[in-house]
Amino acid sequence: MSILRPAATVVLGFTLLLGLAVPAAMTTVAGALMPHQASGSLVERDGRVVGSALIGQNFTADRYFHPRPSATSAADPQDSSKTVDSPYNAAASAASQRGPTSGALLDAVRERVAEAGPAPVPADAVTASGSGLDPDISPENAARQVARVARARGMPEDRLRALVAANTEGPALGLLGVPRVNVLRLNMALDEAR
Repeated sequence: MSILRPAATVVLGFTLLLGLAVPAAMTTVAGALMPHQASGSLVERDGRVVGSALIGQNFTADRYFHPRPSATSAADPQDSSKTVDSPYNAAASAASQRGPTSGALLDAVRERVAEAGPAPVPADAVTASGSGLDPDISPENAARQVARVARARGMPEDRLRALVAANTEGPALGLLGVPRVNVLRLNMALDEAR
């Protein structure tokens, strides 16, 4: 009995410290140093939130650039013991858990490669990201979509290539990561370019 009180005190102390004080301090510091990122990197158009720069959206119309595939799912409304595809479902962020020997993964990639057209096909055009919510695509993936978007919008391909180039971000700090194109921002610029 004599060790229960100190043990309970330590558990309570660490719970308050690590469960409340540290997260509150981190949230305060993040909000002060990076307010846009700390509030979700929301993207607005005409004063209305249309998405987040951090979470992909499922653009499927030919007139828009498409994101990389999403592996997120949701409960099947017909049978809650099963799941159905639910692209870019932020409430179900996770990878598909299919490994390199998975027949279902190989079939899905083969199907996407066939839809993508002639080789070479960028990997991000046919494979989902680890979170299933990736908002960015490679410049190569965007370039492969230019002809489709140009046909659907009746726009010159050169104008679309310039939009892609203008919306391509380099590696962070010039070193970290790879060049990328945020699909939401590119599609917003596309709508404004009319």
